[in-house]
Amino acid sequence: MAKSAVLRPSGRIIYEVTIQHIGSLASLRQREPTIIFFSNLRKAVDAITAELALNNWPPRVNYTAVYRGVKERAFYSCDFNVAGARIFRIKVTPRILNPALPRLGIDENPTDTGKP
Repeated sequence: MAKSAVLRPSGRIIYEVTIQHIGSLASLRQREPTIIFFSNLRKAVDAITAELALNNWPPRVNYTAVYRGVKERAFYSCDFNVAGARIFRIKVTPRILNPALPRLGIDENPTDTGKP
């Protein structure tokens, strides 16, 4: 049985969780988005659900929904509302940690073969 070469991605996938305050209340109380990184998707979802439960928000985020959103659209997003007003959005996006360095658009150095 012949072994085939396995190509591995040059970087490791991490998950970026962004909490962004949106809606009419955001204009009254300006806040920068909070960005947190997790080593795997299960840890990210567990941290989100724990924080939502701690602050009495409904548990609208679950692992299956986040996994499907990331696979289908390359991100997962969920808005949280109170009395019809949007308060904040949670967004989960996979990112590549230590991607392969591109060639930076630098061409090969031409050698001068012409004589003066």
